[in-house]
Amino acid sequence: MTLLRVDHLSKQFGGIAAVDELSFEVEAGTIHSIIGPNGAGKTTVLNLITGVYTPSRGAIYLDGTTVSGKPPHELAAHGLSRTFQNLQIFTTMTALENVMVGRHLRLDRRFLPSLFRFPGVVKHDAAAREHCMGLMEFVGCGRYVDADAASLPYGALKRLEIARALATEPKILLLDEPAAGLNATESREVDAVIKKIAAQGITVILVEHDMKMVMGISDRILVLNYGRKLTEGTPAEIAAHPEVISAYLGAAA
Repeated sequence: MTLLRVDHLSKQFGGIAAVDELSFEVEAGTIHSIIGPNGAGKTTVLNLITGVYTPSRGAIYLDGTTVSGKPPHELAAHGLSRTFQNLQIFTTMTALENVMVGRHLRLDRRFLPSLFRFPGVVKHDAAAREHCMGLMEFVGCGRYVDADAASLPYGALKRLEIARALATEPKILLLDEPAAGLNATESREVDAVIKKIAAQGITVILVEHDMKMVMGISDRILVLNYGRKLTEGTPAEIAAHPEVISAYLGAAA
């Protein structure tokens, strides 16, 4: 079943087409990676899907419903969640509080009940705390529950961001270079977390430069070059595609 469909999507910044007439589909429950050389438009595609940017042309469909141009908070309520290439961590909060920020859509946010701490609000807040602690265990950050976020190692912060995104209970999780800046051990930890997420039935869209990770966990791979689709296929098909080799290594290679 197609969960996400991108139809002739384009985004221009002045006279530059960062994304140009891009179309692809993502099946529910799969890991769908987007790769390409630097400047190919990968992060721009994620920003369009998650409402950070408004498309210049084209449409985005989630579960058959048009979501093009909707703001990020509405898309989060529809089941889209993401992490960022550059860490977006609240360093003045604890690690657990960072994850609980992602849970606010699932809580009672009415003013008076929250102000006077009605029993129902207290109960739901306690349940949210337990749920977020479980997510931290799930991503391998359980030992940091009470730690200040600023004190966590970089690899743990990457996984903490994933836990926060999972707190929204997404249908689709978009990960923007979750292995960037990690050593080999930390990359394997992120790799394992992504596999566990997909095993729970959550669809993953992954933008990543770590080709070992991409080839090892992806069901489908979309290759971009200069904002356009170069090709799409299974990892085996992509690895053997001459235009992909040319785009990454140069025509002579």
